[in-house]
Amino acid sequence: MSIKIESKITAYEVAKPEDEAKKESNVTAIAPLLERDDILVGQTYKIKTPHSEHAMYITINDVIVNHGEASEHRRPFEIFINTKNMEHFMWIVTLTRIISAIFRKGGDITFLVEELKAVFDPRGGYYKKGGKYMPSIVAEIGEVIQKHLVSIGMMEGQLQTEELIAKRAEAEEKLGKEGVANGAQCDKCSAMAVVRLDNCNCCLECGDSKCG
Repeated sequence: MSIKIESKITAYEVAKPEDEAKKESNVTAIAPLLERDDILVGQTYKIKTPHSEHAMYITINDVIVNHGEASEHRRPFEIFINTKNMEHFMWIVTLTRIISAIFRKGGDITFLVEELKAVFDPRGGYYKKGGKYMPSIVAEIGEVIQKHLVSIGMMEGQLQTEELIAKRAEAEEKLGKEGVANGAQCDKCSAMAVVRLDNCNCCLECGDSKCG
């Protein structure tokens, strides 16, 4: 394709292919991915739902960041979900790969808990051992990730204590299991577990209370 030059030429330069590539590229640099150590520290959690005779085993491996420094801390690097129930194989593989990729990018990953725990199964949820309602298997996976993040100090909240177990029993006695299952979202831990007891909003997951 020819180009007609209408004005007088006063100067020129040779355009290199790499110069054009730089002009067209508009990629924003991102932080490097976390690197995997040869040995990782991890924990395995068991999920058993009434919808399947086979349990799920969720393993979350952590990497040590800033090893030996004052800012040293653990953060998740990868997740594996194993089960004999092949019905869920495809979405389990997909979910583990996506979550592991998000773990390795670093930064704030706590949003995963809120997103996963908000997933509802159109066929209906279930009550796990102890009477706690789960809207879906994916939501319980989100709860497992939440427990893990709390245990390594990446997320505010606390693991289930005798006080929280007693508070949940009290809530179920006064509100019924259905009332507990329809709890509002907690501003502190993002769990759908806020109920009103004794004219006070209380989270049955992390214990946060508006009444102190």
